[in-house]
Amino acid sequence: MKGGQTVASESGVYRKKAYLILEDGSIYTGSAIGADREVIAEIVFNTSMTGYQEILTDPSYAGQAVVMTYPLIGNYGVSGEEMESRRPWAEALLVRQFSRIPSNWHAEGTLQAFLERYDVPGIEGIDTRSLTRHLRDHGTMNGCITTDCYAGEALEELLRKIRAYRPAGVVRRTTSREIHTVLPAAGTGAGSAESAAESTAGNPSGHALRVALLDLGAKDSIVDSLVRRGCEVTVYPAFTPAERILADAPDGIMLSNGPGDPKEDPGIIREVRQMCEADIPLFAICLGHQIVALAEGGDTYRLGFGHRGGNHPVKDMQTGRTLITTQNHGYAVDAGSFARGTAEEWFRNLHDGTNEGLLYPGRRIRTVQFHPEARPGPADADGLFDVFMEMMEQR
Repeated sequence: MKGGQTVASESGVYRKKAYLILEDGSIYTGSAIGADREVIAEIVFNTSMTGYQEILTDPSYAGQAVVMTYPLIGNYGVSGEEMESRRPWAEALLVRQFSRIPSNWHAEGTLQAFLERYDVPGIEGIDTRSLTRHLRDHGTMNGCITTDCYAGEALEELLRKIRAYRPAGVVRRTTSREIHTVLPAAGTGAGSAESAAESTAGNPSGHALRVALLDLGAKDSIVDSLVRRGCEVTVYPAFTPAERILADAPDGIMLSNGPGDPKEDPGIIREVRQMCEADIPLFAICLGHQIVALAEGGDTYRLGFGHRGGNHPVKDMQTGRTLITTQNHGYAVDAGSFARGTAEEWFRNLHDGTNEGLLYPGRRIRTVQFHPEARPGPADADGLFDVFMEMMEQR
């Protein structure tokens, strides 16, 4: 049945009452923010203290609603330079306290207006600490964000819909629609202002190395990290045949991050297998890391509640060095699932021991589960783009 009730928000202003209904029947109550519409999504939490705009516009969140564990969100507004793609992909935003009056010289608008513009609903005023503990204890689960008050048979029917939800087809939703090229002096968003000045940084030869980026739901910062190093980046939609990409004779191939279950698109896995066999330097991030593992005979599995935040320590198993990294994934690679000699562990998560990167002996292939481009997050792993540059230069 319909709601329409109001409740005092954290700011003391009375706003429309809203609910988060989880698939196990748990209900969290707060007040509505953003767009006024109902949505069912996978509920995940992110532990980053800043970067809410980059998180919302990260295509890896397609099909998911994000709970921010940091209590105050929206306080520095939004800016066009903080976009990681053309639009937000997160289905909804859930926060403890929501700021409608930003204080930041860089702000171009409020987070509330941003959510309304892109039709993203949300809730403020819920106990995000309790909700996060619930998801950690019981695992990631689906939920519905709504301003309607469900009860009785209507609630039971809604719970059936929530439990049946699957974030399917999300790579196809988020990938580029056509092939396009970004030149070294141009950028796509974050960091593009520095692109021209730094176009030869990390590129000793001085000529533009040509990188083929398979867009599985790529963040713009991946392209910017390459163009700042003097690369000419051609972006290919996720379902582009390997033959088409290899025909362009790139100096290197980059596989991006992206949303969803890596096993959902076996066609992509088959094409990536051909790319791996082409003996062209290949570097993969996040979903790309998982797809390369599947292409090389490994296996992946779903994590209980995933890794999402900017404070994840990983250990380089080759050097012993520890990096603090940005992460956003709900699946992981089983490092022990490969045939002997196929893959070697490169990085390991120091929180739970899961795999965070792989080397493939005798092949110019390196992959990482975390995000070396960060945005948001620490820049400890930025140098891995230079490793990719060295792979291409040596070739």
